Amino acid sequence: MSNSERVHRWATQLHRLQENPLVVWGGVLGSVLLATLARWAIGGLVEDLIPFTTYYLAIVVATLLGGFWLGMLATILSALLAWWLFLPPVFGFSLDRPEIASLVTFVLVSLLLVGVVTALKAAVDLLLLEIDQRRKVHLAIGQLGSLVETSADAIITKDLNGVITSWNGGAERIFGYTADEMIGKPVSLLIPADRPDEEPSILQRIRRGERIEHYETVRRRKSGELIDISLSVSPLADETGKIVGASKIARDITVSRNAQEMQALLLGEMRHRINNLFAVTNSLVTLSARSSKTPKEMETAIKERLAALSRAQQLTRPGLIAREFEIREQATLKSLINAIFAPYAAAGAKGPERIIVTGCDEKIDDRAVTSAALLLHELATNATKYGALSAPAGAIHIDCSSKENWLAIIWEERGGPPVDGPPDREGFGGSLARKIVENQFRGRYFNEWKPGGLSIRIEIPREHIAPPRAESLIVESAECAPL
Repeated sequence: MSNSERVHRWATQLHRLQENPLVVWGGVLGSVLLATLARWAIGGLVEDLIPFTTYYLAIVVATLLGGFWLGMLATILSALLAWWLFLPPVFGFSLDRPEIASLVTFVLVSLLLVGVVTALKAAVDLLLLEIDQRRKVHLAIGQLGSLVETSADAIITKDLNGVITSWNGGAERIFGYTADEMIGKPVSLLIPADRPDEEPSILQRIRRGERIEHYETVRRRKSGELIDISLSVSPLADETGKIVGASKIARDITVSRNAQEMQALLLGEMRHRINNLFAVTNSLVTLSARSSKTPKEMETAIKERLAALSRAQQLTRPGLIAREFEIREQATLKSLINAIFAPYAAAGAKGPERIIVTGCDEKIDDRAVTSAALLLHELATNATKYGALSAPAGAIHIDCSSKENWLAIIWEERGGPPVDGPPDREGFGGSLARKIVENQFRGRYFNEWKPGGLSIRIEIPREHIAPPRAESLIVESAECAPL
């Protein structure tokens, strides 16, 4: 136990005694009585001129328990008792000059002693108060430190030069760097190269004492991945009020931002599909008419294609509203292609296949089925309206391959209308397909307008499309089953 803890314990016990009036008055009177009995007991061992020897301790006890005024009371009682009992004549109050000098000296020394003990007691009270305040401060600092360290948000402090001075566990989880890797390093390590003016602007505002509330921006993780964050920055001041740094609170909003983008994407897709409804229906009627000899055959073909189109749309549901108790087979890339393109294939046609799929197959995570289905649907719709599927002899070749944790899909259109080059502007369908690949799958999307038909190359990280902690089903095949 440290000295400060001992003082705190002793002062606490003394305060508890002082809160009880019986203890206080009993202590004052009892200490004077004990001092009198002690003086009576030692009798002739001390001279009659110094009869007050045993009373000083009683005065100290009385002052500690009752403060200045009870210490003064103990002094008066001690002087009267000693005068009456131990100064000659005994049981009398007559005094000669030496006895008066002795009594006055006792009173003055006792007053000084009461004053010193009172001052010491006040100092101990102040020390006790300071100890309590320090304990509260240490507790608050400990709680704040625990709160900062366990926070899911990144909490970072830096000086006015942008050098990081503290780094919590949330920052490590969000950005991937440990505290040892980042403390003492410039915060610009987290800022993408295309935002060179962002940090100097923040530091200028901090120097002026301004706060930055909920500023949405982009930061770079240790792996190089860019993430969306919501950033709040506050100035830090020293004890004189001078701005010496800043604290940053960063929250990863990548998931919510992706959800918002997906919502906007789905709303745009809904509007787009309504606009395309009659165009797609017209294309299905045209395809059915080419392969039908009688109205009955045409009716059957149209119904089959509309039913297939409905089944393709059902594939978007598991990724959006899947229920935990549903048990179903894991979707694969080829099964998704089959479902999406079934409405556009000529049912029962004996001619060349219009949809040719080669290469590997890949399991698709439930959360990625929606985006993958929308992507393939947009490509199929554009091919039906403007590309290879709009011509009787047109065909599409889709090749899938997987290498170094990337899934590559090559889309080649053949036999469609002549292609003179890229259009003046990208339509909604093409723009939607590109946004799905780049924003939802964090992949790459390339168009090449060849004279023989459109060629598209799509590259997607497998971690954004394959089920987590599961091996993808990869089956090397020269060609899928005919559609």
